[in-house]
Amino acid sequence: MSGVTIELDGRKVQVQPGLSILQAAANCGVEIPHLCTCDGLRTEGNCRSCLVEVQGERNLVASCSRSVKPGMVVQINSPRAVKNRALVLELMLSDLPQGGDYGELSTAAAQAGVTVRPALQAQRAPAPHAHDASHPAMQVNLDACIQCTRCVRACRESQVNGVIGLAGRGADTHIVFDLSDPMGLSSCVACGECVQACPTGAISAKPLASATHETAEAFGTKPGQCVRFNAQDKTVDSVCPYCGVGCLLTYHVQDNKIISVDGRDGPANHG
Repeated sequence: MSGVTIELDGRKVQVQPGLSILQAAANCGVEIPHLCTCDGLRTEGNCRSCLVEVQGERNLVASCSRSVKPGMVVQINSPRAVKNRALVLELMLSDLPQGGDYGELSTAAAQAGVTVRPALQAQRAPAPHAHDASHPAMQVNLDACIQCTRCVRACRESQVNGVIGLAGRGADTHIVFDLSDPMGLSSCVACGECVQACPTGAISAKPLASATHETAEAFGTKPGQCVRFNAQDKTVDSVCPYCGVGCLLTYHVQDNKIISVDGRDGPANHG
């Protein structure tokens, strides 16, 4: 299959047909900031952090959802594109509590030299029902959510569980589990796909867990005391025993007891 010739910031390159501008740029060693797009998930194009300028287009375009075409002239680092991407990142950061570490968003903002103006930060409204620690292995902090919907697509399309969705409209739009149930009371099967998909840590693995009567003896502590799950003696690569698909896992082991499990990349994990 013949390649497609496009121009990226004044440099003519040949890329594979059918790629998005974002993918083509990455293959050429040019990184464009992006948050709602993730390998293995359907492209949504809703965060607008990957805006670029395309010659002949009146508006900036989302590079994650625009396919390359022969002769396309793309300006990634034009003053207009850089300014608009920075504004998008600033607006997202201004809607989150100040001073937090928000994973990919904080990294993208730091690389772009973006800081939040006090006037924007002052207009922030805290998310209602932001914190949910009802699940034994995961925690939810909607204060850190940018509504990129990566968790929704991971849950519905990658794992086909259909637990996570969106509720509300406009400024009241927010992530929900089942019918707005606490995560721990929902039909979540604890696969952890949403944790791996979330770019800001709005859904994350619990770094601490309260020991139950069943786990207290195993960890040499008392019920109710905290057990730190990130301490480990070794890791063991294995396969998930839940079904016959064969997704790869890494067990974290302490004192010959499994204390946590991470997904490991492999063919079966991609569906």
